[in-house]
Amino acid sequence: MRKHLSQLLKENVGISEEDYKDVQKIKMEKGGNTGEILISKKLVTEEQLLEAFSIQYNLPFWPKLPLNAIGTGVTHQVPIQFLKKYFMVPLESSEQRSEVRGQGSEGRDYSLSAGEQVESETGEQEESEDWGREESEDREEAFEPLKSKESGDMEQEEPQHEPGYIIAVNDPTCFQPLDDMIRIIRANNFQVVLSTKDAILSAINISYDLNRDSAEELVQNMEENGTTIISEIEDTADLLDDTSDAPIIKLVNHIISQSIKARASDIHIEPYQDSFKVRYRVDGILYDLITPPKWIQPALTSRIKVMAKMNIAEKRLPQDGRIELKFGDQEIDVRVSTIPISFGERVVMRLLNKSTSLLELSELGFSGERLGVLKKLVTSPNGIILVTGPTGSGKTTTLYAILSSINKPDINIITIEDPVEYQLKGISQIQVNPKIELTFARGLRSIVRQDPDVVLVGEIRDRETAEIAVQSALTGHLVFSTLHTNDSASAITRLVDIGVEPFLISSSVIAVAAQRLIRVLCPECKEPYMPDDVTLEAIGITKDQLRNNTIYRTGGCQNCLNTGYKGRVVIIEIMVMNPSLKSLILKTFDSNQIKKEANMATLRHDGIQKILSGLTTIEEVLRVTQL
Repeated sequence: MRKHLSQLLKENVGISEEDYKDVQKIKMEKGGNTGEILISKKLVTEEQLLEAFSIQYNLPFWPKLPLNAIGTGVTHQVPIQFLKKYFMVPLESSEQRSEVRGQGSEGRDYSLSAGEQVESETGEQEESEDWGREESEDREEAFEPLKSKESGDMEQEEPQHEPGYIIAVNDPTCFQPLDDMIRIIRANNFQVVLSTKDAILSAINISYDLNRDSAEELVQNMEENGTTIISEIEDTADLLDDTSDAPIIKLVNHIISQSIKARASDIHIEPYQDSFKVRYRVDGILYDLITPPKWIQPALTSRIKVMAKMNIAEKRLPQDGRIELKFGDQEIDVRVSTIPISFGERVVMRLLNKSTSLLELSELGFSGERLGVLKKLVTSPNGIILVTGPTGSGKTTTLYAILSSINKPDINIITIEDPVEYQLKGISQIQVNPKIELTFARGLRSIVRQDPDVVLVGEIRDRETAEIAVQSALTGHLVFSTLHTNDSASAITRLVDIGVEPFLISSSVIAVAAQRLIRVLCPECKEPYMPDDVTLEAIGITKDQLRNNTIYRTGGCQNCLNTGYKGRVVIIEIMVMNPSLKSLILKTFDSNQIKKEANMATLRHDGIQKILSGLTTIEEVLRVTQL
């Protein structure tokens, strides 16, 4: 006889009899779901509960659902609200399922495959039972081989070879809605599995988003009347669950959702004299997304400004705003900036995925030698460590990874940033606010009175900020900051240009790191080849280096959106301030002489290592580095 859920949880999780009684008491007094009460009281985790259901009902448990199985064939048949209400989703499968049938509330055949894993959640019928008694015979036989009248009629027909379904459910006892969905999509060949709410919701959202009209179709369906479109603009809270029929709202949602799916960091809306263009930046490169007619431009800009809570009537001044939205199980923070140009307002949206966990230093792509130098530097008791590079070179990500690596209870870390991009647990972060005169300099001056051990200054922009940072380093603080320079040697020249005395630089700065982000070859389509001599000479690779290494070039596949690249890693040069460099800075601040004296491995050298290891291409390293 199948074990009761309470017995399974006792054996596998160790829930006591007292806990059972408390749960039953809460359920009797306030009602609700037994499983949710258990989870809310932290007696079990969702995964533990679902694993127990998996054993109880002999259903596979899938913590994650295969994204490549998500299809759009049922999106026109089943409303998204229905699937979200009952936490279930059908996934398309090209395989014929091996059928071990189970019956639902109306005798439906549930095809189950043995040996697969699944994940599930609590059910309404299970909640209504008393935990102390055995399950009813109906529950015992819920998934035993039985045959319905409908399935019996169908078995007399020709065998069907249509694609099957994997139906992920969160509640193994929610029979009626599952029966209804099976009838609607006419699923004759399917398998029921268990999965978490988050995984199911993510699959639902992706499935329905894939079936949305393309941007071109949305544009073609719009009436050529800007005033009518603008009158339809209203704010919405949920990007993927938005059911508004307003074409401009659908178009903006489509642009943002497609950009998120493409892993874009920015969206650009650029007006021209007779047209305007929407582009997105993926792995540092801008790609065209859509070129709508010019008359849509005012409505599109106004919709974005409404979402960002900006003044849509003000079109003559630059504005900044912010949008917080959800895309499936991802939380996206969108920074919006508008500026007036000759042919309308130019809009740039910076996309920050707050659901993505911060990377560790070892995950950024540093080579072993450079990673060792960096780890040694960040344990220094005082001094300034500068990270330099152009906008979008990953300076902030590197600094966040550094702070995370040294963040301990016995260290007081305070940052001042513009903006605060990610919240770091255990670290005090200050947002620059020029409107109330909270600048880097003023904030930094206050920070040093807060007894910090480590200080992060988002950027050194002026003499006052630089001088306070230097004084902080000289008085026993470890200071991290960024500069916009091309290489590490130029950072010294830049500080002198700002107005910092060379003797203060030589006594406070302990290292300068310059970095770039290079695109990583797509592992699915990269191709080995032998470059010609001219190319090898241009990058600086010798024939000896090629003996035990293979060089690859881009291909192009669906996995990388036909770009040949997927993701980025860091290349870095680290200039450690040794005694000879400090002496040289007192005599001259010429970047060429400083670079020659430093005798360090440059960005190009790090890039060559990435090429020889098969991570990137010669063209990519040449694009982001200079001699």
